[in-house]
Amino acid sequence: MTTRAKLIGPARFSVAVHALAGLASNGGTLSSAMLAAQVHSHPTFLRRILATLASHKIVDTREGRDGGYTLRMAADQLTLSAIYLAIRIEQPIHELPTADGIQDSQKANQRLSNIMKGAEQQVIDYLQQFTLADIIEDLED
Repeated sequence: MTTRAKLIGPARFSVAVHALAGLASNGGTLSSAMLAAQVHSHPTFLRRILATLASHKIVDTREGRDGGYTLRMAADQLTLSAIYLAIRIEQPIHELPTADGIQDSQKANQRLSNIMKGAEQQVIDYLQQFTLADIIEDLED
């Protein structure tokens, strides 16, 4: 019986880190198709992540026949928290929907929201200690 390890955090974060590690290791421009094959991701899913990373100035994009994606900074300067903050979902985990008109539910949701906000901040603070270079180093061992 085989077991599968569960990923911590959203799949977008894991795919983003792996794609950025591939770019950093390559040292040049890679197409989304090449990156998708490296990280075992659907090319459309990866392109959405790369577009988000480009909008946060983490990668550069170049269109055309020789186009693709390039890392904008050195791997030892890019923290995992910067990657997480760039690709996290539009609605942070601590912003929970509330049930209208139910006072107790609103109070509970507010309390839970505050707890989740604190938890997310701890994750961000922890990820700040690590860079993309740390991940690449682990891959090379």
